[in-house]
Amino acid sequence: MVNMIHVGRRKSAVARAYLVPGTGKIVINGKPVDEYLPLPTLVQDIRAPFTVTETNNKFDTNVIVRGGGLTGQAGAIRLAIARALAAKDEEYRAPLRAADLLTRDPRMVERKKYGRPKARKRFQFSKR
Repeated sequence: MVNMIHVGRRKSAVARAYLVPGTGKIVINGKPVDEYLPLPTLVQDIRAPFTVTETNNKFDTNVIVRGGGLTGQAGAIRLAIARALAAKDEEYRAPLRAADLLTRDPRMVERKKYGRPKARKRFQFSKR
């Protein structure tokens, strides 16, 4: 069960997380988490599953993430880590569920429609 891959998705980002017992190191695409994500709020968002389950320095995490921007990638990583923790121990599932960390965010970018510049924006209307 140690080498199970857990997938998280958010917007167009897909993250695969590997949890191994360790000292709490998080590596994303070969870089430390603080180096990969410049914003401390995103780093805090990624660490949320560990904080909720009180496993801050118990697991080393290796993450491979592709697609999307930094916010989408952070959301995908958070979901992947939460799913990995839930699979690791069933006792973690209840606090993760209560903190809403096991729910996949369904919001996606709305597609562009023909005859319009964007999804909902319209060209300027001229009465005459």
